[in-house]
Amino acid sequence: MVFRKLPGVSASGMGLRLSQKFVFLLFLSGLVTLCFGALFFLPDSVRLKRIFLSKTESQPVTVGSENDVREHLKKGAKDPEHLRGITSAKGETSTKLKALSRKSSVTNEAKTDKKVAGGEALEDMMLSRSKTDSASKDEKVTSSSNQGANTDTSFDYNKFQKCLLKPHLGIEHGKPSDPQTLQRREKVKEMMKFAWDNYKSFAWGRNELRPLTRNGHIGNMFGGLRGASIVDSLDTLYIMGLMDEYNDAKEWVETSLDLNSNGEASLFEVNIRYVGGLLSAYYLTGEEMFKRKVMVLGEKLLPAFNTPTGIPRGVINLGSGTSWSWGWASAGSSILAEFGTLHLEFVHLSELSNNGIYTEKVMNIRKLLNKIEKPHGLYPNFLSPVSGNWVQHHVSIGGLGDSFYEYLIKSYLMSDKTDEEAKKMYYSALEAIEANLVQKSPGGLTYMAEWRGGILDHKMGHLACFSGGMVVIGADDGAPEKRQHYLDLAAEITHTCHESYSRSATKLGPEAFRFDGGAEATATRLSDRYYILRPEVIESYMYMWRLTHDPKYREWGWEAVEALEQHCRVEAGFSGIRDVYAQTVSHDNMQQSFFLSETLKYLYLLFSDDDLLPLEDWVFNTEAHPLPVVRKSCLQGEGGTHDKTTSE
Repeated sequence: MVFRKLPGVSASGMGLRLSQKFVFLLFLSGLVTLCFGALFFLPDSVRLKRIFLSKTESQPVTVGSENDVREHLKKGAKDPEHLRGITSAKGETSTKLKALSRKSSVTNEAKTDKKVAGGEALEDMMLSRSKTDSASKDEKVTSSSNQGANTDTSFDYNKFQKCLLKPHLGIEHGKPSDPQTLQRREKVKEMMKFAWDNYKSFAWGRNELRPLTRNGHIGNMFGGLRGASIVDSLDTLYIMGLMDEYNDAKEWVETSLDLNSNGEASLFEVNIRYVGGLLSAYYLTGEEMFKRKVMVLGEKLLPAFNTPTGIPRGVINLGSGTSWSWGWASAGSSILAEFGTLHLEFVHLSELSNNGIYTEKVMNIRKLLNKIEKPHGLYPNFLSPVSGNWVQHHVSIGGLGDSFYEYLIKSYLMSDKTDEEAKKMYYSALEAIEANLVQKSPGGLTYMAEWRGGILDHKMGHLACFSGGMVVIGADDGAPEKRQHYLDLAAEITHTCHESYSRSATKLGPEAFRFDGGAEATATRLSDRYYILRPEVIESYMYMWRLTHDPKYREWGWEAVEALEQHCRVEAGFSGIRDVYAQTVSHDNMQQSFFLSETLKYLYLLFSDDDLLPLEDWVFNTEAHPLPVVRKSCLQGEGGTHDKTTSE
């Protein structure tokens, strides 16, 4: 026999010697342990998942999946109870993460350009095909979704309108009586039309416009979804009365927005831009098509929550439902400003579908956050979706943390001030922020530093400049004796952010500015000098104007308009710039969709009367999409309780 001639094989039989058996089994067990360890015990690896997960997989596959989402959808429609409450949530560039995920840096965009360029021709073919295919596909998916969520029978739009305290577009669309203010508002409207017309001419159906090269940008944050600038612009066009442009946008959404994509999307970005934009468009217009679209998309986001803790992962494949964490996120963690910036939209998904699963998902996030210990009362930016523990003690009111805090106070306001838990979480967090992060510079400027394991980094990002507006909208609902303190704090922060603009050569603010080494409200690093059409400073101007009517905020807003016109307007749109301190600007060739959704909308509202989208009735999500206050007692009662004001 051949085997008997082999070394180590007994002459009397086929068995190995005892010592050889032991060595062989030891080697085999070590190999098996190594393989299974790599698969199941190491931190998340996107490459590993791509190797072992089938591209055609239809069921969500996540570590520690707790619930079958579609079973919940079926059960949820039968459950009449709506959980009342809110969670947490602002972020930036791989995902408005408004800092490593949302609004891409110049460097990251340059890298993306190289990937996109090769696919331009293919994209043109796919876009034309999608116009004929997407409507029928969405109809099928919508039908399936409706069977689980009762989306067509749950929401009475006419009753909703009667529950508003005031007409949403005001008496005369917020037209100011002052001629100078009206002229300035018309200028902002012209800027919007100019930006939109160029997007339509050179990038129609793509996500964003590249105005220098006059082509479209796709990006990799939306999982194959297209038309981000269209969806982001719907409510802005409608509010400004640009009805021809709005109707073009509506027609594209109805015929060409294909939700049957199979790509890797940022949960955060899709939620704030697409879900927020479609919800807002529905509530402002009553167009049922927007509701059908958003319910299909909302269902596609649910598998991201299938983790041991219910904390969603940051990336989801919209086709298969598979989710994972960002590769750059520490130890496979989820990001505070991402999982904390879902509550407003998900509460409204439950309202429209009569299905509590969406509210249940975000309330579970709040439940966990209330349970775990918080260092000095602060919320770190990284949380493990597997263990439910903080991964790092890095705290920021800018990128990675920002909109979490914003969504706490806005959740309370959107609940018609009935969500006491959200209120408590917000004011407790604000107290911890004041105790640990709020600083005063030698020159008297108030700023919010970052906290890294107990050590302060005296830096404030442009993203953190939303906080002036956040503090002022919550000033009336805290302790009465602290109202003036909150108003003063909001004014001081907004003043500091204005200083970051006024101290640059272009009168536009840098991505981040510091308060150390003799610097105050200026960027000291070359990598922090860019401006990508961000809205946060103007956002605070708008809120400060609405709640104080101090005319300086309108003047500061007009300064920003003049700077945008002088330095960011190019022949075919608006572009960010690479260095706000340079006398001769260099453009980054990107007209961000949030410029249309946020920056120009906030400027338009700044120069409008307060009855255009009154704050008593509307709360803006972190992409500036207005969502209505939920008045359950009115919606569940016989007719509206505010007919007199809405009929004016």
